[in-house]
Amino acid sequence: MHELPPDPRVAADVRPVVGHLGDRPPTYDAEPAALPSATSENLEGLVPDTVSDGARYGTYTLRAASVRGDSARFRGEPRRDGLLTARFGEAESALVLVAVAGGRRDGEAAHLAAADACRWIGGAVARSHLRLSEDIRAGRRGDLKSGLHRLTDRTYGKLRARAAELGVEPDAYTASLRCLLLSADPDCRTRVFFGVGSGGLFRLRDGLWQDLEPFIPEGGGAGRAAWPASAQEAGPDGDRLTMDLQITGPATPDVEGPPQPPAEPFRFRASVARPGDTLMLCSNGLAEPMRGEPALPGELAERWGSAGPPGLPAFLADTQLRIKGYADDRTCAAVWEA
Repeated sequence: MHELPPDPRVAADVRPVVGHLGDRPPTYDAEPAALPSATSENLEGLVPDTVSDGARYGTYTLRAASVRGDSARFRGEPRRDGLLTARFGEAESALVLVAVAGGRRDGEAAHLAAADACRWIGGAVARSHLRLSEDIRAGRRGDLKSGLHRLTDRTYGKLRARAAELGVEPDAYTASLRCLLLSADPDCRTRVFFGVGSGGLFRLRDGLWQDLEPFIPEGGGAGRAAWPASAQEAGPDGDRLTMDLQITGPATPDVEGPPQPPAEPFRFRASVARPGDTLMLCSNGLAEPMRGEPALPGELAERWGSAGPPGLPAFLADTQLRIKGYADDRTCAAVWEA
């Protein structure tokens, strides 16, 4: 007896759909329209509309995706966000890096700068991964902070050198850079965040999102995050590493490239994960609606709070939940803790 083919209507019902929140859909279509312009000289610099990745090590499951924004899809502009997921080393000493970079909106080479930032920080971590892995597993927070600050400085030194080669100002060839380091050791629950520039770091714990990154007002200095107090981290609960956010000043002077312009703060956090946590690192294109539209964190909390990590197609659809007025690239990495 031959089996009947599946009912296409049933298949359509379970296919992940990119939805929208709010009373009205966004102005642009939900799917790609125009491709970026290409020539024989710029083929190496082309980036795909969408990339996704995932992994599972130790007690966590990783999902990552980067999607061209609705506006860029409509105008035929390249995705300015960069994403790198990489594993260095083997077995329990292996180290997983997730790097998210966001190029300037008005920069013609923004996508190239973002890709360079991801590639160069990836190379720096690769060369130091044994020491970094040992420091994470041993809880050497001070060594991690200073070491990662130096690696980040060198990455931005290379970006400045590249800008000089192109004959442009340093701020015309740069990107925000935010990274996660995750140990493959199942006995290590320390999750390390570091980076420079805009974006977001959020944690879903006990059904509530916590904004783990204080707002830094113009002119520097750390202030309180723009979320209600109930959404902030609670007082001391024995999770000392989680409570200790470090925002430090300009880079050390011995970096590669031309003299450095006034630096944005270097951000560092080493946090201890709990079973059931979901940690999310994202570019500004997702951080802005997470902070500005309560419906989005509410919807993601419902989708991600109890059912466990989604598959790659479902995760991609979740991160593309559309909201009118937010049309930038979205890049996101989320870590589910078992």
